[in-house]
Amino acid sequence: MSSEATTTNAPEELVDQPLVVVTSGGVEYTLLGTAHVSRRSVEAVTALAQQQTFDAIAVELCQSRYDALTQPDSWEKTDLFKIIRQGKAGLVAANLALGAYQRRLADQFGIEPGAEMKQALQEAETLGVPHLLVDRDIGITLKRVMSAVGFFDKLGILGGLITSLVTREEISEQDIERLKEGDMLENTFAEFAENSEPLYRALIEERDHYMAAALRQQSAEKGVSKVLVVIGAGHLKGLAAELENADAEPAEVLARLNELPRRGQWVKALPWIITAVILTGFGIGFYRSPELGWSLVVFWVLINGTLAALGAAAARAHPLTVASGFVAAPLTSLNPTIAAGMVTASVEAYLRRPRVADFSALRDDVTAPSGWWRNRVSRVLLVFVFSNLGSMLGTWIGGFRIFGALS
Repeated sequence: MSSEATTTNAPEELVDQPLVVVTSGGVEYTLLGTAHVSRRSVEAVTALAQQQTFDAIAVELCQSRYDALTQPDSWEKTDLFKIIRQGKAGLVAANLALGAYQRRLADQFGIEPGAEMKQALQEAETLGVPHLLVDRDIGITLKRVMSAVGFFDKLGILGGLITSLVTREEISEQDIERLKEGDMLENTFAEFAENSEPLYRALIEERDHYMAAALRQQSAEKGVSKVLVVIGAGHLKGLAAELENADAEPAEVLARLNELPRRGQWVKALPWIITAVILTGFGIGFYRSPELGWSLVVFWVLINGTLAALGAAAARAHPLTVASGFVAAPLTSLNPTIAAGMVTASVEAYLRRPRVADFSALRDDVTAPSGWWRNRVSRVLLVFVFSNLGSMLGTWIGGFRIFGALS
């Protein structure tokens, strides 16, 4: 059963704050909706934690975001070469871009990003009660989002990330506070779902399910009966509904929503099919005449190498890195186990080793477009992404050119 918490006699900090109380499985959850760059949200967390007695305080964080929030110097321990080898440089770049706009807003209002979450953790420590991390790992969420949406939605996400980096539009503090108004959020997400229901489902709805299950599971494990839950206001309505209607076993829900998307067999086979088709094209060319065969090979090398090198150059890579892209791309395009970006990013990281200062300044530098090229860490990530894009484009252009010449 849920109810809107009354704020008539509440402290000033709680007046007009989105607050819902839900009882589920014998546990009373007080859900406080926040905006992640709102000073009033921080004040509301403090007031609520001090006004009432809670057995635990839950926050909309996963372990990796918790570590980033509580250990801001953790980037200094990052193994950049490991990230490149595992092909995660693009994911890390997207994660940084996601946080860049929020951090710029926080700088505008003189408040630390995620300050309300940090305040909730501090209140839990002060009160001597456990904190609960109830959100899904951001890496899993991003992978499920990208798997759920189609090609054009992926382009829309990429465009949104780029726009968030280059926009200089300022938002008033009143606009930030309005983000916590339930009716506005409901309308916003309804439009979002209409435009891209798979995106809404993976980014919002699934996490409502996940956080409800995590709250139920961790509350049972800790043996608590009254929990303060600090979450983004966009999840308030969905999370309250999930807690009210919870019937499935939490462990089953968490296991299902933690599954990484499985690519179909044809998707897995596609890179190998492309490789086989291109090599077959070379073979047919040489069968018809050595001159035709060599002309196809030369075009393949030039288009792949040039576009990958241009990608590296666009990231302002070292000249030797650019050269490595030209040499590597024609070969890596025929080997699905390694990408051109892995080669160029590794070379760039070796030639211009990121300094401790680069890791320390990374989160601030990426809030401005120029910072991505100035900071050695983010520049390596750009080299990885741009070289791969160039090589992918070269593969398609080269493939069509080869079979155009053979037809």
